[in-house]
Amino acid sequence: MKIVFDCRYTRVGRHDGISRYTAGLVTALAELHPVTMLISDERQLELLPDLPWQLASSPTSPLELFVARQVNRLKPDVVFTPMQTMGTFGRKYPLALTVHDLIYYSNPTPPREFAWPLRALWRLYHLAWWPQRLLLNRADAVVTVSHTTEALVAEHHLTSKPVVVVSNAADVLDAESLPTGASGGPVARSSAKSLVYMGSFMPYKNVETLVRALPLLEGYELHLMSSVRDDDRARLQALAPDARLIFHDGASDAEYLAALDHATALVTASLEEGFGIPLVESMGRGTPVVVSDIAVFREIGADAGLYFEAKNPAALAAAVRRLEDPQEWLSRSLASRRQAKKFSWAASATALLALLEGLAGSPARR
Repeated sequence: MKIVFDCRYTRVGRHDGISRYTAGLVTALAELHPVTMLISDERQLELLPDLPWQLASSPTSPLELFVARQVNRLKPDVVFTPMQTMGTFGRKYPLALTVHDLIYYSNPTPPREFAWPLRALWRLYHLAWWPQRLLLNRADAVVTVSHTTEALVAEHHLTSKPVVVVSNAADVLDAESLPTGASGGPVARSSAKSLVYMGSFMPYKNVETLVRALPLLEGYELHLMSSVRDDDRARLQALAPDARLIFHDGASDAEYLAALDHATALVTASLEEGFGIPLVESMGRGTPVVVSDIAVFREIGADAGLYFEAKNPAALAAAVRRLEDPQEWLSRSLASRRQAKKFSWAASATALLALLEGLAGSPARR
C-alpha cells in the first residue's frame, strides 16, 4: 500500500498548529508503514522526518484546484491531507482529509498573515455551511482532531462520509527532564505565582480575560510566550497597566518548557478551540491547567483541569488561588501527568493507519 501524506502545510522555520500536527503524525505513521511525503518547498524538510518526498504546487496556488493530477502521477493507493482544502478534480485515489475546528464560522476574523485577497475569500467561505459540505463530501473519509469537533461536524450535517478522530497530541517530552523532588514525585509550585499562556492573540483566544485577572492575583506574573504584534502588546498592557506581563515574543521550545516547569499553571481563556496542544504539553510536564470551560478543554483536561467561565476574570483568579494549596497543586499535577498520557502521536498514527488501510481497499471517487 502506497501512502502519500500531504505535508505542504508544514511551515518554514517554525511550526504552527497544523504544521506541528503534520510533522508529529507523519513521523509516527512512518514507524508503522512506509510513507511518501508531498511537499511544496524543500525548506519544509527541515521540520519533517527523513522520509521519501515529492514536490507539488503550493496549497495556496491557483493550481490547487487541479493538484490531484500531480498526485495521480505518484500512483498512490491512498492519500491523507491534514486540511480540508486539497483539490480533488480528476483524482484517481482514495482521499481522507481533515477538519480541525469550526472556529471561524462564529469568529470570522481571518489569520492576519494572509494577504487581503485570501482574507476576503476566507470571510466569504465562512458565511455559509455549504462550501464546507462541498469540500468534505468530495473526499472518501473525514478526520477530526477531537471528539468535540466530530460532534460539531455531525450537528451541522457537514458530511455524509465516515468521520474518524485522529487526535492531536504533544511532541515527545523527555521524562528524564521533568522537575521532581527528592522522592521522585513532582515539586509543588503553589508559591511560584507564575502563569504561562501559549497561543496567538486572535480575538477568539480571549487573552484579555487573562490580563484582566492578573490585578486580582497579587504578586503573580503572566508569561505570554508567542510572537506578538506591537498593537496587541500595547492594547493588553493598557488593560492592566500595573500587571506583570512578560512578553517572550516567540519563545524557543526550551524557553517554553522552562517557563512551564517553573509555573503555577498554564492558563487560557479561549472561547472556542478544535483541540488545545498547550494543555497536553503543560499536563505532560506536571503543570496544572486553568482553562475556560469549553467542551474541548473538558475533553482534554478531564478531572485534572480547573475550569472557569471564559469571560469572567474573577472566576479565573479564584481557580488559580485554589492551586496555592500545596496539596491541591500536587494532586492536580499528578492527575495532569496521567491525563496527558492519553494523547500520543503513536496512538493517533495507529487510528489513521486503520482508516487508510480501509480506504485503500475501496474504489476512489472521481
